[in-house]
Amino acid sequence: MKYITQISRIFVGILFIISGFIKLNDPLGFSYKLQEYFSTDVLNMPFLEPYALGISVFVVVLEVVLGIFLLIGYKKKFTIWLLLGMIVFFTFLTFYSAYFDKVKDCGCFGDALKLTPWESFTKDVILLVLILILVAGQKYIKPIFKPLPNAIIALLGFIASLWFAYHVLMHLPAIDFRAYKIGNNLQDEMAVPEDAQKPIIEYTWKFNVNGEEKEFVTNGSYPDVPNGEYVGVETNEIDPGFIPKIQDFTIESSDENLTSYFLEKENLIMVAMYNIYNAEKEGLAKLKSFTDEAIKKGYTVIGLSASGEEAKQQLKTQYNLNFKTYLCDEKVVKTIVRANPGIVILKKGTVINKAHWNDIEDINLVEVEPEEEPQPKDDGTLHLIDNQISTKEEFEALNESQIESMSVLKERKEGDVLDSINKKQNANYTSLIEIKLKND
Repeated sequence: MKYITQISRIFVGILFIISGFIKLNDPLGFSYKLQEYFSTDVLNMPFLEPYALGISVFVVVLEVVLGIFLLIGYKKKFTIWLLLGMIVFFTFLTFYSAYFDKVKDCGCFGDALKLTPWESFTKDVILLVLILILVAGQKYIKPIFKPLPNAIIALLGFIASLWFAYHVLMHLPAIDFRAYKIGNNLQDEMAVPEDAQKPIIEYTWKFNVNGEEKEFVTNGSYPDVPNGEYVGVETNEIDPGFIPKIQDFTIESSDENLTSYFLEKENLIMVAMYNIYNAEKEGLAKLKSFTDEAIKKGYTVIGLSASGEEAKQQLKTQYNLNFKTYLCDEKVVKTIVRANPGIVILKKGTVINKAHWNDIEDINLVEVEPEEEPQPKDDGTLHLIDNQISTKEEFEALNESQIESMSVLKERKEGDVLDSINKKQNANYTSLIEIKLKND
């Protein structure tokens, strides 16, 4: 029992420190996961969502500290019973997520290691068994050092954990495990190779055959069932196949997807604000001078946010910003950079720098050659004769006696008839002459 207890002590202590440190490196990301757990669709505890960040910091600091306490043998009863309480709670949480298929990733190891709900539950069950061994073998757990050095190490571990949590919250995670980290090309992370494994989906077809309901399983093909009346079909994903690391990243205007267009830019700065109304006011105030300097030095600057048009316009007006903010999914913007607002600098889709709004002043922008924006073609004047698109020659061939009325539109405005025709015809007419002929 003595040796089993010591092995369990080392294994549990190290695992809690590693798991806790990974989350401590990104407490904001763990708070997003807690918000998912607290939502009405999972635990139905939405009143805790505003406190998710505070709970996140408390849990991850406690996880690291308990791991340290266990390894050095500091306050063993307090430590072991707290470990037991934590693992019982985590085991319930992961079982609930797995059984009811509520949360796809428990967040146990942050973005460093993704576990399925059942894998997370299995891991917690193993830890629960090991901690129960520690409960039974408490007498074999002795302090490594004398009381004073042990207490100093425990205190230093606690202070260091708190400081590290504060540091990464005020800047960015020290280690970035996400697909948007510096050095990654977003287009490559979104790509699906031609030889990628396809998803395997099982189809269960139900048919009524001579008054009896029967099931037929295929890989997707419609079964040939003589005298069978189709009832329904159910699908079951056996293997999801290849899943790119980035799936939902888009840059959208009100009427088109501009993702590829912007990711091909030679020098692009994205200002990420998942929710404009929740963004730090001090950070928003810093955007004007930074983005103006970036534009002056030749960078293309855009905003990314899940907020609506009213919020975007209000932001632009209030802070006198000279860039346009495009639509992007809130969860994606939160993943791109752990700051609201945050800065991401890309070169042809490759992330070359990221910064928290606290560190905007530290970004060194070198002057670059500004890209020439492609000028839209000018199709000139559109001629409509009795609501039919006509050529200039057909218009000039008319004489006054044939014309009942004529109207001229010299300027295109969004939503008018000229704008509608341009969108429908994929054209860029800049003026309109509309003629109605007399009836013979």
